[in-house]
Amino acid sequence: MEEKVLAGERTESIPPKEKKPKKENKFIKDFKQNWRLHIIILPVLAFFIIFSYFPMIGIITAFLDYRPTRGIFKSEWVGFKYFGQIFSDAQFALVFRNTCVMACLNLFFGLVIPVIFALLLSEVKIKWLNRPIQICSYLPNFVAAVVVCNIVINFLATNGVVTNIFVAFGAERENILSDPKYFWGINTVVNLWQGMGYAAIVFTAAIQNVNQDLHEAAVLDGANRWQRMWHITLPGILPMIVTMLVLKTGLMFSTGFDNILLLYMPSTYETADVISTYTYRMSLGGGNQYGFSAAVGLFQSVISTVLLVLSNWLSGKLAKTSLF
Repeated sequence: MEEKVLAGERTESIPPKEKKPKKENKFIKDFKQNWRLHIIILPVLAFFIIFSYFPMIGIITAFLDYRPTRGIFKSEWVGFKYFGQIFSDAQFALVFRNTCVMACLNLFFGLVIPVIFALLLSEVKIKWLNRPIQICSYLPNFVAAVVVCNIVINFLATNGVVTNIFVAFGAERENILSDPKYFWGINTVVNLWQGMGYAAIVFTAAIQNVNQDLHEAAVLDGANRWQRMWHITLPGILPMIVTMLVLKTGLMFSTGFDNILLLYMPSTYETADVISTYTYRMSLGGGNQYGFSAAVGLFQSVISTVLLVLSNWLSGKLAKTSLF
């Protein structure tokens, strides 16, 4: 027999559904918890906006017959004219070759040598010897490029210290820096001397974070220093090596401008002129080809971005470690 609910009879009321609290925005939540850190980063953010992102408006000059007296808005629009000129210019082909060669040399030696130096430094157990070596290795990074290049110019001059040493071994006396065939090696050595110690700081810190229990277990198993370095330390810092490789790959086409500009001369343009110095000479260096220079600079930026993304993708696929 079906139960009937009589009119006026008290029945149980169904409670209303509770409204789910709105999820707070992740950024707002993080800002409330770490507002001091966000305030600290504001000057850095302002720096990049003012000096890196805001000047990107000037990219439009790559499509204009730009003249400083006319300004951006009154200069004639030429479209992709200068980009076609880039690939038809024989001089740019030489510049691009020099850029690729010196970038690859700096990338290879600028990554491999600091890693080797950090590994060797980690094996120096005498603290009073370890610290001075570290300090002396990264001090050149804080020396101005003008000072470094003047030292190089004096050492490689006709009567320079390095030249006298080469002459003592039977070489001809000459200004080594004015010979095009030596410039790639000179630039690589100068960059390595300046940045080796400073770049090794990151790898030294990564080595110190490697689990020491693995080394103790390896010692008990009879592994020597070389075996522990190869099978424990090096794999332990591999993620850091990959990260630095990705960063250096993205910057490989835009570094070294200061040293090259201060060391090269017309007699060494065929091997010393790179995209950054070529852009400078075509614009502020007297060429007055501002639109063409902007197109070359934009081309360089696109290549650097492609290399950064590609190297990051490859590192994620092969080493299972990526930057983003």
